[in-house]
Amino acid sequence: MLKLLEKIKIGSLELKNRVIMAPLTRNRSKEDGVPSDLNVTYYSQRASAGLIIAEATSISKQGVGYVNAPGIYSLEQVRGWKRVTDEVHKKGGLIFLQIFHVGRISHPDFLGGKSPVAPSNIKPTGQVFTPNGMKDYEMPKELELNEISTIINDFKIAAQNAKDAGFDGVEVHGANGYLINQFIDDISNKRTDSYGNSIKNRSKILFEVIDTVLEVWDRKKVGVRLSPSGLFNSVGDSNSKNTYTYIIEKLNNYDLAYLHLINPMMPIDEYPEMVSDVAEFYGKLYHGNKIINCGYTRATGNEAIEKGVTEMVAFGNLFIANPDLPIRFELNSELNSPNPDTFYGGGAEGYIDYPFLN
Repeated sequence: MLKLLEKIKIGSLELKNRVIMAPLTRNRSKEDGVPSDLNVTYYSQRASAGLIIAEATSISKQGVGYVNAPGIYSLEQVRGWKRVTDEVHKKGGLIFLQIFHVGRISHPDFLGGKSPVAPSNIKPTGQVFTPNGMKDYEMPKELELNEISTIINDFKIAAQNAKDAGFDGVEVHGANGYLINQFIDDISNKRTDSYGNSIKNRSKILFEVIDTVLEVWDRKKVGVRLSPSGLFNSVGDSNSKNTYTYIIEKLNNYDLAYLHLINPMMPIDEYPEMVSDVAEFYGKLYHGNKIINCGYTRATGNEAIEKGVTEMVAFGNLFIANPDLPIRFELNSELNSPNPDTFYGGGAEGYIDYPFLN
């Protein structure tokens, strides 16, 4: 049998395989961040995954930065997600919720005219798709200490809401250039207080968020996602090896469900300090379960498990196009090809209409 298809136990949870559905922003929720009927169908179709990690979900109104993306801060959102988790569980699946705050990757159009917030007054490059069309990112407001405390508490509320919504656990999103990542990396964090300068201070918010989430969830039902060689959303660290070695070695003390590592999504040639094989380099530092993500196939994912690089592999594009991906892996059958034109926004097309095997 493929190593990818072997069971794995994480705390009290038994995953029926090691084929993980990566968290994927698809912009199919309602305008108020409430999961839709489409979301219920989409996730339940993919319940054959060992674990579904549901898409990045905002912990508060301030943490919103995408059109038709879900939240977990209102009763209506909790009820909407409960419909999703109920259907996934009926089909024998397990599902975690990835919780995050976008920080400066937002726009006043999402925030009632207020500026986005960030560790420092540094504007990201590029544009954002707002409810009023494409617009340039704007200068964020540097967070004050009491505002950071409020955000950490918002993570705790979101964690409780996720439990109320029937999720099997949560993933703290510390990657991809969103708020926690903005604090960690020195390109986006120029603070001189207790949340800036040193690696210990810049990573402080990550561990404070984990600590508060652990007041709600058992540690074996909490995962963390990191992108040590990530440049997406204008982040990056001048000494990434030292920064993320410190973080991962400290995470070893937490005995969490897993560490989710993402290989680079953008070229890193100009950054000699960054490593291209994140899973290989940083995975050796982590003593617990690992999920690796970005660009893996049936063959390379299985090889990574066989070599001991990881315990699980997350698939994104392949799960978009193949709702029954573990079955296709088992049979080594032909895979549907994803259509990038339907990745973000829209309706059923390219979302819930990919065919299953007969």
